[in-house]
Amino acid sequence: MKQALVDDTEDVSLDFGNEEELAFRKAKIRHPVATFFHLFFRVSAIVTYVGCDWFSKSFVGCFVTVLLLLSFDFWSVKNVTGRLMVGLRWWNQIDEDGKSHWIFEARKVSPDMVAATEAEARVFWLGLIVCPMIWIVFFFSSLFSLKLKWLALVIAGISLQAANLYGYVLCKMGGESNISKVTASFLSQTVFQTAYFPRQQRRK
Repeated sequence: MKQALVDDTEDVSLDFGNEEELAFRKAKIRHPVATFFHLFFRVSAIVTYVGCDWFSKSFVGCFVTVLLLLSFDFWSVKNVTGRLMVGLRWWNQIDEDGKSHWIFEARKVSPDMVAATEAEARVFWLGLIVCPMIWIVFFFSSLFSLKLKWLALVIAGISLQAANLYGYVLCKMGGESNISKVTASFLSQTVFQTAYFPRQQRRK
């Protein structure tokens, strides 16, 4: 019985179509307008704050302009870009008894949708985390340089952007209950390691 032998030098066609398609989907921006405005207002607020002394001598005009940009950023990130770019949403609801309830939602997506929105998620979380850190730097620089009149504006910037960051982190983690469980688990594990490993070292 003869067996067909395949020559090692024979050309073999390889299919790279799936890999190229996956790479394209990972790099694709599905909501370019939302992605643009996710960064536009917060970056504009930072640029305007830094260049206020150069562009205008009016403190009130700069204060109002930066505050409006921060307000537009808070509204757009909370109500539009978070829902479109990463499928997360948070808001406050008041029931019939007058009690306030914070609701944190995360959209269930298929693996195809996750691959398609990976680039948008990167942009979303990068902008959400980096910009509040920049405002914290502004806070200390204003404090140490004794520019106390800007502190109210800087605190407003930290508060508005940190509120969105906190809300979306809760959405990502599944709400306050899950964060409490994760925190409790981390603390218990830390205490256990602190108490257990020194005993092993003493026995050795």
